[in-house]
Amino acid sequence: MTSQQPVIVIGAGPIGLAAAAHMLEYGLEPLVLESGEHAGAAISQWGHIQLFSPWRYNIDAACRRLLEETDWQEPNPGILPTGAQLVEEYLKPIAAANTLDPRIRYRTRVVSVLRRQDSFLVRTETDGEVLDFQASAVIDASGTWHTPNPLGAGGLPAAGENDDALAPHLLGPLPDVLGADRHRVAGRRALVVGSGHSAVNTLLNLVALRREVPSTSIQWAIRSADPQRSYGGEDRDGLPERGALGTQLRQSVEAGQIELLTSAEVQALESVDGDLEASFQDGRGLRVDALAAATGFRPDLEILRGLRLELDPTVEAPVRLAPLIDPAVHSCGTVRAHGAAELAHPEEGFFIVGMKSYGRAPTFLMATGYEQVRSVAAYLAGADASPRDLNLPATGVCSAG
Repeated sequence: MTSQQPVIVIGAGPIGLAAAAHMLEYGLEPLVLESGEHAGAAISQWGHIQLFSPWRYNIDAACRRLLEETDWQEPNPGILPTGAQLVEEYLKPIAAANTLDPRIRYRTRVVSVLRRQDSFLVRTETDGEVLDFQASAVIDASGTWHTPNPLGAGGLPAAGENDDALAPHLLGPLPDVLGADRHRVAGRRALVVGSGHSAVNTLLNLVALRREVPSTSIQWAIRSADPQRSYGGEDRDGLPERGALGTQLRQSVEAGQIELLTSAEVQALESVDGDLEASFQDGRGLRVDALAAATGFRPDLEILRGLRLELDPTVEAPVRLAPLIDPAVHSCGTVRAHGAAELAHPEEGFFIVGMKSYGRAPTFLMATGYEQVRSVAAYLAGADASPRDLNLPATGVCSAG
């Protein structure tokens, strides 16, 4: 590393800010580049959703130490925050801290990262202006929110999925059906496609809406033949609130509040007489008014095309991390602590961390990401980067069943 150049962190979410806080403690100089208007901007887009992990798992140690130097009041560790509360009560106060605030640039979208001899060149766009930054190392904590998986098989869009004429029917991955999107689904036919945590949240919110507006119709389509993966650990879950979600979902299906379609892989979408018609691979068809594509997310690797990466071809995670997070084997809580060694690439000094490091695996917990960046910061500072054990709750909707 060269002392004249900062370590650039891409993204001012919980993991990016934690990376910056740990680097400050190790005597490194971070520069955080955030595409949004404020810290946690992507989380604000699903601010109505309640996290399934309480505050005790969501606060990074270095960030807490930084906040203790301010007038910040730590939330009750047993309370489950919403996304909006995570941003307002934790991320924005971190970003506003005197030691971190001048080291964050907002409305700065990274468009490419390149190696230039002994440093990195990070090209950005800010309000239409192209700016280049030099960095001694780069930590990509940009997350996956802006790159949702398509509906079709094999990671491809379903036929017609990108047709602009369908836009009025498409709700996105985590619609606010009890708030901003209520008028689009109340008393209408809604289809949720997907089996993960996003799907569970949307389905249960639709059930709550149906209690207020009984004419609301809810269909749920999953690719598998068995919904048990979505029900998760239920009363065996180390996070009771997460387990309760699975139980509520199962009970809603059994009570007939949700119509479940199994082995339902979307083949095509089409606008027909003002309706959205979804066609499945087995020949079934379904007409609805609105569709929520809760099919998960994938990492945006386009900005990293100029770097030498080693990614697992299936999970799209770093090759040494992929076996540790394989959703066919692990839930959120059974992923062991890992750090710089597992996240390293042939491009020395470059790391993907946080949700993006997990590729397509839905097994990520913030506490795991905090240990990732502590280890990476230690490595860059020449300190002991060995990962420290984490006491994480096991089982849940993020497992493969």
